[in-house]
Amino acid sequence: MKSITIKGSQRESVGKVSTKALRNAGKVPCVLYGGEKPLHFSAEEISFRDLVYTPNAHTAVIELEDGQKFDAVLQDIQFHPVTDKILHIDFYQLFNDKPVTMNIPVRLEGNSPGVRNGGRLLFRKRKLSIKALPELLPDFITVDISKLRIGGTIAVETLLSDDFTILHPDSTAVVQVKASRTSVADEEDDEEEEGAEGAAEGGGDAPEAEATE
Repeated sequence: MKSITIKGSQRESVGKVSTKALRNAGKVPCVLYGGEKPLHFSAEEISFRDLVYTPNAHTAVIELEDGQKFDAVLQDIQFHPVTDKILHIDFYQLFNDKPVTMNIPVRLEGNSPGVRNGGRLLFRKRKLSIKALPELLPDFITVDISKLRIGGTIAVETLLSDDFTILHPDSTAVVQVKASRTSVADEEDDEEEEGAEGAAEGGGDAPEAEATE
């Protein structure tokens, strides 16, 4: 997973006055948790652009002026309710032998036959919360929808991996295709293909469908 470097300065004072002064100077007060004690620091707001304003998942490398470096993951962020400026960020320090929880984006791959036949694609979970060792954190989770038909669902249980644990019930729907007013029964495509294959292999006519009452 790609890491974004955040260059900051350790904070000696953490009171309201110093916090306000930092924000007025265009800096964001931050706290790094997970070590022996919380580490307070600040960084220029522009430093967080590639970490916060992106649909992708990234870890962070926090570099302080005194030479200290910490691998971390963004844990919580607060925005101003009116201006949307970043007010505060909490980070959690990463250790190679300790699993970490992170939200990972989901990417769809392939073309759904259900959508081709007029069905509506419902992307239920664009991000999944997972737990893994830092070195095993994926950039994204790929979901293949090339066999997803009308009425079909791809759930968490089909995306399980030995590298990470998905922190959602196995039955959680990730993506679905629902029928719409313009959709057609895409099962007809399979029946036509199977009939054509049967005729070619047998050298004669395709078998007739059984009569039903």
